[in-house]
Amino acid sequence: MKQEQFLEVLDRDDAEARWHAALNLDALDSEVIALSDAHGRTLADDVTTPLDVPSFDRSNMDGFAVRAEDTYGATEETPRRLHLNLETLATGVVPQQEVKPGTATTIATGAMLPRGADAVVPVEFTDVEADNQLVVRRERVPGAAVSFAGTDMGAGEMVLFAGTRLTSRETGVLSAIGAHEIAAVRKPRVAVISTGDEIIPPGESMRPGMVYDSNSRILIDALRELGAEPVFKGIFRDDLHALHEAAREAVSDCDLVLLSGGTSKGEGDLNYRVIADFDPGILVHGVALKPGKPICLAAHHGRPIVILPGFPTSAIFTFHEFVAPVIRRFLGQPMEHRASLRARLALRVNSERGRLEYLLVGLVHADDGSLIAYPMGKGSGSVTSFSRADGFVRCERNVEIVDEGTEADVTLMGHALRPADLVIIGSHCTGLDMIARRLVRSGLSVKLLAVGSSAGIDAAKRGECDIAPVHLLDAETDTYNRPFLSVELKLCDGYTRMQGVVTRADETRETRALIEDPNLRMVNRNRGSGTRLLIDSLLGDRRPDGYVYEPRSHHAVAAAIRQRRADWGVTIESVARASGLEFRPLREECYDFVIPVARWDRSAVLKFRRLLAEDSVLRADLESAGFTPRSR
Repeated sequence: MKQEQFLEVLDRDDAEARWHAALNLDALDSEVIALSDAHGRTLADDVTTPLDVPSFDRSNMDGFAVRAEDTYGATEETPRRLHLNLETLATGVVPQQEVKPGTATTIATGAMLPRGADAVVPVEFTDVEADNQLVVRRERVPGAAVSFAGTDMGAGEMVLFAGTRLTSRETGVLSAIGAHEIAAVRKPRVAVISTGDEIIPPGESMRPGMVYDSNSRILIDALRELGAEPVFKGIFRDDLHALHEAAREAVSDCDLVLLSGGTSKGEGDLNYRVIADFDPGILVHGVALKPGKPICLAAHHGRPIVILPGFPTSAIFTFHEFVAPVIRRFLGQPMEHRASLRARLALRVNSERGRLEYLLVGLVHADDGSLIAYPMGKGSGSVTSFSRADGFVRCERNVEIVDEGTEADVTLMGHALRPADLVIIGSHCTGLDMIARRLVRSGLSVKLLAVGSSAGIDAAKRGECDIAPVHLLDAETDTYNRPFLSVELKLCDGYTRMQGVVTRADETRETRALIEDPNLRMVNRNRGSGTRLLIDSLLGDRRPDGYVYEPRSHHAVAAAIRQRRADWGVTIESVARASGLEFRPLREECYDFVIPVARWDRSAVLKFRRLLAEDSVLRADLESAGFTPRSR
């Protein structure tokens, strides 16, 4: 395939500056809308209150309006007696009678304080006797149980600033000052165009080589979250004329245009050609980012156009880096400052020199209270890694290796980090998914990080997780898991599962024949996983074609064989059966749970252990899926 080169790969900040110089980034026009439609909108003007809030002196509780000096010295033993006025003040009633020295008036919570009164005595500190005598058994100071007019907001006071995104808190303030309409910034209209011969909408039947369009859904909802109005133009095949017409239409009636895919300048990548004749057209094609290098930034008469990379994680990152700030400028909002935390990297990370890399991480708390960041992996094509990550670490352009234990700033995806009730780090299994699902339904928040058995044990030793699922075979003792424990760790028996060699259904030869056939390609597993240890013991010194092909999950092994990218591999029986593969039992293994001694009796861990040992429904579900529970 013919491959053209990027025009010029720029530094991230240089790219943004070049692009912004060609854009009109003024806030959009305002429009007057009803307060009932204001939630989520952005204020176009500052808001001051036209009245005092509260607009009158009011009582904060049920009791009696009094002059505070009339109560001085009142105790249970030496109460004060006041004459009770006949007037009773309810909410919405304007007082008619003054509270004169030696008198009191019955008053309800929220009612207007009468002239002369400067405090309220709660009902529980009083008694009413014959002849309208009020016995006061607790003294009060001026202002007690009273909200004076204007103490919340004073007339003319600034209450909200232009650029404020309205939540229920702000709309409540606007209601309190009587605003029924506001001036809001017009929502930016943003066109979203998905492109590619391989893209199909969710709901269609999947076909080989096709990909469901997740980017448009992510972008549309991200735009709504920012306060913009997404305009989805549809999915377009790689047709230069059709794409050109769609882009022309979009740029004529929208404030910003987003295209997804087709940025890499291969023969089938057309999007950069589609906007090449716009004015000024392409300004940046290629930014020193990972993920997101192929992003294309363009403009037409001051109107921004962005071609986002096709891979989901790349598209999401570049959207938030380049597009979201422009949306905020259109809305007149201040620049966003994301919260960040310091954390130690749990694993060594290799970065690419010359490119700013955003490393997705999951955060867990160690026993000493420090934060540990686990790289999520999975690459720019992963949707789940972005959705499950707590934040990201910036690996600067001149960095190639970030060592384990290095402290780094983690920029949070959301505004707050809530620690999970149960942190599970180690080997992944579909049986574990069944257990976690039950725990989540019971009300626990569960964080699962699949890093392999060996890394899971290391995490448990360092006090970074509650549970480490493992299936490690010790070659010397021919025993699973227990030989790998240390004094700070305990083992909770899990279940057994069958590992085996799998092929497509039309392959009937036995395992030895498969291993020895030089024409067959294997699919391996990642180093540090329990399955990898089993594979290496099976192969001995052999290194068949495909040995270096190391996906990180049982499902990925099954997919490689089903899609004929490999001919055989090792996975668990439940995954093989679900994938329609031929399964040759190799060894029954123990999938157990390593738990730090210090966390053995934590409430969430106890719930996990009891569920696994005592829940008959879960045990039956595990057995029906091919797993045999061991714990009691």
